[in-house]
Amino acid sequence: PEAAATLAALKAAGFLLLVVTNQPDVRRGLMSDATLDAIHARLAQALPVDDIFACRHDNADLCACRKPRPGMVLDLAARHGVDLTRSWLVGDQDRDIQCGQAAGVRTVLLARPYNSGTESGADHVIDTLSQAVSLMVRQPAMAAPQ
Repeated sequence: PEAAATLAALKAAGFLLLVVTNQPDVRRGLMSDATLDAIHARLAQALPVDDIFACRHDNADLCACRKPRPGMVLDLAARHGVDLTRSWLVGDQDRDIQCGQAAGVRTVLLARPYNSGTESGADHVIDTLSQAVSLMVRQPAMAAPQ
């Protein structure tokens, strides 16, 4: 419930909202492409996101797009004309932070019991998405190109 209002606040502040996600279950045969596409369509209807890029590879594929590699971020940045020096990546996994660092963006780790918290090397470690939005709005980045 918090996500829709929080992301709407970012959109209102002029941010471009791009989603990058590892989805290896497609490669593993546990989920079809059609199912993942339907999930993303529903997500795009419920949340004010501008684009979603899913890496459907597994770890063994060694692709450029699977986080922690920065391929998805770099591709979306090129596609949308994003200045990475003014951009953020918010995630809940250490590999999200590593991806953001490799892409040259500022990083925010949402502290969870399953991640390394301050040891992740994230620029900021916070507890909630709304705290991330407050931080990002005070230090604007990833605004839509003019």
